[in-house]
Amino acid sequence: MENKIKSVGIVGSGIQGICTGLQLVKKGIPVTLFDRQDPLSASYKPASYGNAGHFSPYAVLQFNRPDVLYDVPKMLFSSYGPLALKWNYIPKMFSWFFHYFKNCNNKSMLHTAKYMHQILSLSNDAYEEIFQQIDTTGLVERKGIIYVWTRNNLKSRKLEIKVREDLGIKQKLLTKKEILDLEPNLNPVFDAGVIYEDAMHARDPHAILKEIFKLYLNSGGRFIQTNIKNIEQTSINETIIRSDTDEYKFEKSVIASGAFSKKLTDQLGENIPLDTERGYHVHFKGKEHLITRPVIFLDRGFGMTPMNQGLRAVGTVELGGLKNPPSKKRIEYVVNCAKELLPQLDQHEDEWLGFRPTLPDFLPILGPSLKNKNIIYAFGHQHLGWTLGAITGKIVSGIIAGEKTNLDLTPYSSKRFN
Repeated sequence: MENKIKSVGIVGSGIQGICTGLQLVKKGIPVTLFDRQDPLSASYKPASYGNAGHFSPYAVLQFNRPDVLYDVPKMLFSSYGPLALKWNYIPKMFSWFFHYFKNCNNKSMLHTAKYMHQILSLSNDAYEEIFQQIDTTGLVERKGIIYVWTRNNLKSRKLEIKVREDLGIKQKLLTKKEILDLEPNLNPVFDAGVIYEDAMHARDPHAILKEIFKLYLNSGGRFIQTNIKNIEQTSINETIIRSDTDEYKFEKSVIASGAFSKKLTDQLGENIPLDTERGYHVHFKGKEHLITRPVIFLDRGFGMTPMNQGLRAVGTVELGGLKNPPSKKRIEYVVNCAKELLPQLDQHEDEWLGFRPTLPDFLPILGPSLKNKNIIYAFGHQHLGWTLGAITGKIVSGIIAGEKTNLDLTPYSSKRFN
């Protein structure tokens, strides 16, 4: 049966926008993607270029945890800690902090975990459907992901294990010896850990994004490289996406601009407390052989992933918006953490800063704008944007097409902030 939706415009050609466009095209709906950067450009280094490359279906627990809240002041005032704050940005984060403290309790933590699990549990299968249609040779590895920790904060580790156990998430606890059997090059500064054997990782996340984008184009999707400044619903069956020089009319439109989405939602009269976690990475060229799978050191809030570009060290949460310059201290922190786990490392390369779109309850926004029902939101995936790209595409395309779903989508609505 022919779909009744005549056209859809999507602002943002990151993993959320591309996967949504691909799913809509597969439904026979004409789609146009907009972005100021071309995803196929060699010089383009978006979030999907620089992330940790993890497909993390287990990552249900987020930062809205009472046990974490207790440590926040100490972390903020430590130069050797996983959390940092650009002090000049504090006034702009009052709304975010207000909602964060409101959501930082046991009930909210479990609510977030439950509804992250609802979509995370479907995330790998959604990607596998796409991987059947593209060439992922040398791009995806299925060896699991290891987390390690010291005896400090064992109460937090026990909390994480129990919440995941209650949700039925597969996890295998490891002793120090078992970790070293799997990854013998690690410096044994940890005491124990866990492996999530069902997790995958990307050897080159941006190369995968490019393959999905090419599939979208080859399936009939359109792309226009331009800077979008405004989006508006003008009637019950029409939305307009405006660039600096042109305007484009669609029946429905999608905002999938990651950390840059707030500029557009503010124009629509929705006070969504979207903000930015700034994440960093460096590469150690030719050192990717030192580990065979991603390793995350929970005490440090940092991890390493073997990639085609080298060993990628990623980490830290820096609250500081989109305009502050990169912090050398954050780069130093990532480098020091990497060398703590792998003293064999020498000079690093490729310092990179990217932006994670984060909401204070750490659930994404998926669904219609409150005041403009033909404008659909798909942003706010924080650390899990890469993991949730494919399932977001399926969910949002289903919303646009008016399909029935067994998922409870209410918790992802922007209504929770308005």
